[in-house]
Amino acid sequence: MLASPKQVRRDWEAGEVGSLIGRGLIDEMENESRNIRFFTKLYTFAQMLGILCVVLVGVWIGIYRGGFGWQAEPALQFNWHPFLMVLGMVFLYANGALVYRGFRSEKKKKLKIIHTLVQLGTFIFSVVGIVAVFDFHNAMGIPNMYSLHSWIGLCVVILFACQWLSGLLTFLFPGLRPSVRAAYLPVHQFFGLAIFIGSVASCLLGLTEKAFFSMPVSNPKGYNHFPPEGILINVIGILLIFFAGLVVYLMSNSQFRRQTSEDETLPVTEY
Repeated sequence: MLASPKQVRRDWEAGEVGSLIGRGLIDEMENESRNIRFFTKLYTFAQMLGILCVVLVGVWIGIYRGGFGWQAEPALQFNWHPFLMVLGMVFLYANGALVYRGFRSEKKKKLKIIHTLVQLGTFIFSVVGIVAVFDFHNAMGIPNMYSLHSWIGLCVVILFACQWLSGLLTFLFPGLRPSVRAAYLPVHQFFGLAIFIGSVASCLLGLTEKAFFSMPVSNPKGYNHFPPEGILINVIGILLIFFAGLVVYLMSNSQFRRQTSEDETLPVTEY
């Protein structure tokens, strides 16, 4: 069992570890411990925000949109679209991206599998959400792909599908060389972050569209006297922004990066 940084410092100050451990190493261990504690607090808060976003979207749909349905009720079928997109392309996607940092003590091979499966679930939810909105438009005679929200959303999902497939072939396919994986990793990380930001942007545009569509036509006072549904939509949008900001910070901060274990740095023997 590894000693804690405080125990190591006490032993070092008492002269019980000799010259093998210096002050620099002790400070490094203490900094790592502080970073982990800080990450854990932010990670937990981000999870709470993400869950709250999903719950509030469900509450919004249940109270103001009539709940969920499928092709027999096109208006209710549409409601799956915002719910599954927030659940999949925002919350689950973020958790799939953060799995390496949130479960840093697990073996990397296991984390790769978890990351792949979570993102596969994200893709399935997004496809069902897209089918729901296309079926709704076709049933109601509304043109498809007429808004900026729809353009950005579809581009993000297509890019995500390419990202997932390329990641599967690069990092889990046993035939690729470690040098190829190392070269592609920064590209994979960049597009992963870009896709997440695009997903949140698309959700915000979609919420704004729905908010204006929900405004009573007979309301002459406009947005300043918006109904309670609009307030709830705006709250969801603000929470999505805060959640996205936390996730981007956790993903981009090098201090929270998972430390590679010794066995993972050994060269892979090719038979």
